[in-house]
Amino acid sequence: MTLLLSDSRRNVRACLVCWLACAAIPTVYGDDWPQWMGPRRDGVWRESGLVATIPAGGLPVKWRVPVKGGYSGPAVADGRVYLTDYDRPAGPLGNAPNDRTQLAGRERVLCVDAATGDLLWEHAYDCRYGISYAAGPRCTPTVADGKVYSLGAEGNLVCLDAATGRVVWQKDFKQDYSAPTPLWGFCGHPLVEGELLICLVGGPGSVAVAFDKETGQERWRALSASESGYCPPTMIEHDGRRQLIIWDADNLNALEPATGRVIWSQPLKPMYGMAIMAPQVAKTPEGVVLFASGIGRVGALFRLADDGSGPSVLWRGEPKTAVYCANSTPFIAGAAVYGCDCDTGMLTAVDLASGQRLWETLAPTTGGERRSKHGTAFLVRQAPPGDGSRVWIFAETGDLILARLTPERYEELGRMHLLDPTNECFGRAVVWSHPAFAERCVFARNDRELICVSAAAPE
Repeated sequence: MTLLLSDSRRNVRACLVCWLACAAIPTVYGDDWPQWMGPRRDGVWRESGLVATIPAGGLPVKWRVPVKGGYSGPAVADGRVYLTDYDRPAGPLGNAPNDRTQLAGRERVLCVDAATGDLLWEHAYDCRYGISYAAGPRCTPTVADGKVYSLGAEGNLVCLDAATGRVVWQKDFKQDYSAPTPLWGFCGHPLVEGELLICLVGGPGSVAVAFDKETGQERWRALSASESGYCPPTMIEHDGRRQLIIWDADNLNALEPATGRVIWSQPLKPMYGMAIMAPQVAKTPEGVVLFASGIGRVGALFRLADDGSGPSVLWRGEPKTAVYCANSTPFIAGAAVYGCDCDTGMLTAVDLASGQRLWETLAPTTGGERRSKHGTAFLVRQAPPGDGSRVWIFAETGDLILARLTPERYEELGRMHLLDPTNECFGRAVVWSHPAFAERCVFARNDRELICVSAAAPE
């Protein structure tokens, strides 16, 4: 009897230990998309088990939930989706390129369940807008180590507890740094680098500012410029070290991420201060190169020196060469650059070595027959298997496209209409928001709803 009781206790104890061990293991989700352009900020979707084509009937819609206005994309982490929007009670939304629309409303940070779309929490604050194209926030939330970092269109930076939405710390760029609101609002997606949160701020000597990501305490500030620009802080690896690329309205700059010390600076001035796309880096037989381009046919391919002396120009774009990107970031794959040209509105492939255009098409941007300024599509590469040429495209028309991009051609592998365009630009309806690709799903938004569709291959 004693033996049986002892065995029973041992069994109960073993079961309890097993239960506690299982309870301590966090719920396992598919790959996350915790910030703009994905986990590595390189616009690559690395999950496996995805569809090879989009069928004629489209991909299955898992859920749709109502949201308000905004250009910001969703972020997905630990089974939750984070999104910012702007709730304005009333008032017309004017999109005149050089006029600041005056609006009263609330910016919101929303957290919803990735599986169901159920609202888990909301953080809102009053925010008056005085910007052009004032639909809502521009910056995708950045999620890291249990916190969400959100930057609003008027320079409100807030750090929230990812589980509860509780405010941990916050900053006001206009008040704290005398940073004027850019004409098109604050747009630089916050970047986590180690213990730092790096932001594009503006103001004298503070184009870029690094904060302690836990406390919000300033660690360093750097750079002055005529305008801060709109380009997100970008991290590259070169010369055996990490370098922070900041493209303001006047110069391309490389900084030491830990200190903000300038390593090199290269003049590159787009029109209207609109440095927008994230500069792209690649290894070539000629060495490590960096590509940047923008409005006003300003663009070039630079070779990065190994001694920190600064880049040298390999080629500069001409009227009928290169690709001049604005709203969306291009990518380099093999011997070509692929991106959306802001003059023609076309998806364009460019020879990396020479800058010559290889092909261009309106099919994945406006879908029209005539060129349209700022025709936009957001490009995300699907990692191998295969040759790495498969690209997921979200067009300004609201279409989700799977295509193969090579130096020779653009080839569609299917498309579906995901969302109606709810904003306006140059007289046409558009949706300009970068989707998230996580948990074998695509998460996208317009100014009315957030949608989740499954891209998982049939089992």
